[in-house]
Amino acid sequence: MELDEAMRTTGTCRYFREDPVPDDVLHAAIDAARFGPQGGNRQPVKWIVVRDAARKQALADLYLPMWEAYFAGIGEGTVQANALPKTVRDADHFARHLAQVPAILVLCAETSGLHPTDTELGRLSVVGGASIYPTMQNLCLALRGRGVATAVTTLLCAVEPQVRELLAVPDDHITAAHVAVGYPARSFPTKLSRTPVEQITFDGTFGRPLFAGAPA
Repeated sequence: MELDEAMRTTGTCRYFREDPVPDDVLHAAIDAARFGPQGGNRQPVKWIVVRDAARKQALADLYLPMWEAYFAGIGEGTVQANALPKTVRDADHFARHLAQVPAILVLCAETSGLHPTDTELGRLSVVGGASIYPTMQNLCLALRGRGVATAVTTLLCAVEPQVRELLAVPDDHITAAHVAVGYPARSFPTKLSRTPVEQITFDGTFGRPLFAGAPA
């Protein structure tokens, strides 16, 4: 598969088949993913592959109450999801069937391998993620190239202490995301909806369009 095609069709899968993903497919995808960029080549990322039914159910039991609170907020108007009704319905299906996904890959990161440079700015610190999430996206792309779908969620990071205990995550590691992995029950998307380049690319200063066709 061409890289551009993989990037354009790696959407969030909400419906998975029950077929297990073979070890060699997971190995090959993680082998490719580990070359994602990271600060100082510290390689902080570790993966826990959860396929045991009881552990998957335990993760799903932690996930569902948080999703239901978010879902209720959408219905009440207190949460602005900025998503189409179908997308929200699909996400609800995913939440209620998380335990049936063939594998849940828990993305962990060693805190000593992160070097956030934005902790003193008085805003949300995000720089540490630059040594984590490129590897995660590499994984999603590598799996897509092998016909395997993914869904990334960070909702379970809110209950990290419980996840840490369940999966024996050491104290010097954090959980950064959970990736549902499996063969898709439906076709991969052929066109994802994204904001046009003209609206997100600026020339020299923020808000000054670089490409023709951008709104004034």
